[in-house]
This record gives sequence, structure tokens and C-alpha cells, in this order.
Amino acid sequence: MKFDVVIRKDEDGYYVATVPDLAGCHTQARSLDELMIRIKEAILLCLDVKERDEMSRFVGVQIVEVETC
Repeated sequence: MKFDVVIRKDEDGYYVATVPDLAGCHTQARSLDELMIRIKEAILLCLDVKERDEMSRFVGVQIVEVETC
């Protein structure tokens, strides 16, 4: 499988990678080489979670109200 990966450099000098097609799939590293290793691991983990999510049955949505000071 192939995925687009968006890479940015943050204010601390870290490279940050995000996979737009996989919600919550991102990682960071000091070097691009390490970033590519880490994003591949993150993609595999996200795919594993996505597969388990697809096997579950949707129950519904609830609204929760909390009071704040």
C-alpha cells in the first residue's frame, strides 16, 4: 500500500510526519531517515487499529454535558 506523507519541520528542529488518509497517524524525529522508519511503523499501527475498528459494530453517539466553573 502507498500513502501520502506530509512532512514539516517544527520550531524545535524536529521533522513531523502526518498521513492525511489515516486519522491520527503521525510521528516525529530529528532526522528524515529516522522519520521514515517511524512513519512506516505508525502506518502499520494505524492500519491495525483501523482493521479492528472496522470489525466492531457502531452503537451510537451520545451527548455529555459537564458543568465548568
